[in-house]
Amino acid sequence: MSRPRRLRRLPHVVVCLIAFGLGLAAMDELSGGYRLGFPLGTVSGFALGAAVALALWRPIPAWWLSLGAAVVAAAAAVRADPVAGFPGPDFPLSGSGSGPVAGFPGSGPGPDWPWSGPAITAQAVVLFLLALRTPTRVAVGALSLTGLATYGLEGLAGGPSYPRSGLHGGTSYHPTGATAVIVFAVVVLLGTALRDRREARSQLVEQASLTEEERARRTVLEERSRIARELHDVVAHHMSVISIQAQVAPHLVENPTDELRENLHGIRQNALEALTELRRVLGVLRSENPEDPYGLGAGAGAAPDAPQPTLDRLDALVENTRAAGLEVTTEIAGEQLPLAPGVELSAYRIIQEALSNALRHAPGSAVKVELWHFRRGLQVRVVNSRPAFPAPPSPGAGHGLLGMRERVAMLGGTLVTSETSCGGFAVAAFLPGNGVEPIDDVTRTTTP
Repeated sequence: MSRPRRLRRLPHVVVCLIAFGLGLAAMDELSGGYRLGFPLGTVSGFALGAAVALALWRPIPAWWLSLGAAVVAAAAAVRADPVAGFPGPDFPLSGSGSGPVAGFPGSGPGPDWPWSGPAITAQAVVLFLLALRTPTRVAVGALSLTGLATYGLEGLAGGPSYPRSGLHGGTSYHPTGATAVIVFAVVVLLGTALRDRREARSQLVEQASLTEEERARRTVLEERSRIARELHDVVAHHMSVISIQAQVAPHLVENPTDELRENLHGIRQNALEALTELRRVLGVLRSENPEDPYGLGAGAGAAPDAPQPTLDRLDALVENTRAAGLEVTTEIAGEQLPLAPGVELSAYRIIQEALSNALRHAPGSAVKVELWHFRRGLQVRVVNSRPAFPAPPSPGAGHGLLGMRERVAMLGGTLVTSETSCGGFAVAAFLPGNGVEPIDDVTRTTTP
């Protein structure tokens, strides 16, 4: 009832109305049927109704109040002295309109005792709310104490002293102890089951949230490892070139001095040592290719020892995508300035991942790949139209966008992903040409 926001207070209102009705019914029963009169009957009935309302916020004090009011009322009715117009000593509880009056013995059923109808209902509501709000052991303890109090009233105090049938033709009471305990046990069981179900659902939601966060974190770590592996290949290439050039340089100079030979030898040795340490640290990141159902190599590229791709291989990537069933067009604008190897590699991977996502999630769509070369860097934009038919279940973790963000953040660029007005999807990234965004350009330029 409280799930819609506008109805969040409705359960409280309903329970308070129930409490008000039970309070009035209990006052009437205890004052009339139990002949407690005012103020004991009125106060006991009011306490039963108040306990129901209090259970919304303080279920344990409410249970003590409800149980105490019922026990006091039942004990007071049992110990009431016979007066004119009230039952004789052979009956523990007087019934309304029956019983020996002015010497005339009555007959017929008496009131419910030790739990009257309103008292059973009030105590059941309180125990139900208590079972919903407290641990199971607390609810079972409250039920046990309620059962012990009922047995003490009916089985020990009321039963031996006040028989169910009048000894002198008086009215007999109707025992409700067993019925009340059964009702209380049922509502406690129901409340405990609902509470356990609610906690299980909350734990499932929390576990699902933690699982999704863990998947995202693992995807980010895997993407970082893959980026590091690819950069390792790029850096290793340059270090190898430095080593070879340092080794060849002495042969390009006629009669090189010993100092030049020594410096070049030191450069070559440092390059080889750096290359060895780099491979030792990052070599563990090399791994086999993950499965690529579309033949695009999305995610890992070629074999571990193959050269890392650059934008020169963009045409081959587009052709593979067309062969997989997408209509792909390319547009390249601007003067193509030299780009850092890491920038070209990241641009290729972003386009590769965007095309792979279009194949997974927008089958039959039209895709446009746009490259704009600027003085400051490279703008990449991949836009696909609405899918021609529903996409089948997608393989993979579904965190390709996280990998794109990691690449762009590593190079100091920007990435924007959004749905288009026609139902497609767009990926736009700007990558600084040297892999590091100039501070002055960042402060005075937003979008190229």
